[in-house]
Amino acid sequence: MAFSVRYIVDDVDEAIEFYRENLGFEVDMHPAPGFAALSRDDLQLYLNAPGAGSAGIAGGSPTPGGWNRFQLTVDDLDSTIEELRDSGAKFRGDMAEGAGGRQILLEDPSGNLVELFEPKSS
Repeated sequence: MAFSVRYIVDDVDEAIEFYRENLGFEVDMHPAPGFAALSRDDLQLYLNAPGAGSAGIAGGSPTPGGWNRFQLTVDDLDSTIEELRDSGAKFRGDMAEGAGGRQILLEDPSGNLVELFEPKSS
């Protein structure tokens, strides 16, 4: 089963670079400056500039950011955070630990969130 998420971003090219370089996404399609489709495993990520294509049909103009997010599972959260910080990535808040594992919220260049999650070892 594949899943898809649409994020509104300020700059599609900047977002493509961020997701490719930092999180291992592949570019499947980039037919226009205001739209791109990326993928990683079973996740399809659609990137839209505000107002590009049919983004405004739901009433109003969408904007980037907020608290909605998708989750990527990582094997070593500490090294992932270190690599991302070295590349200039920004995080929202600190790492949290719960019964299921550890997580941190990574911001893309437009402020959209990606939850990086390391499950607890059994």
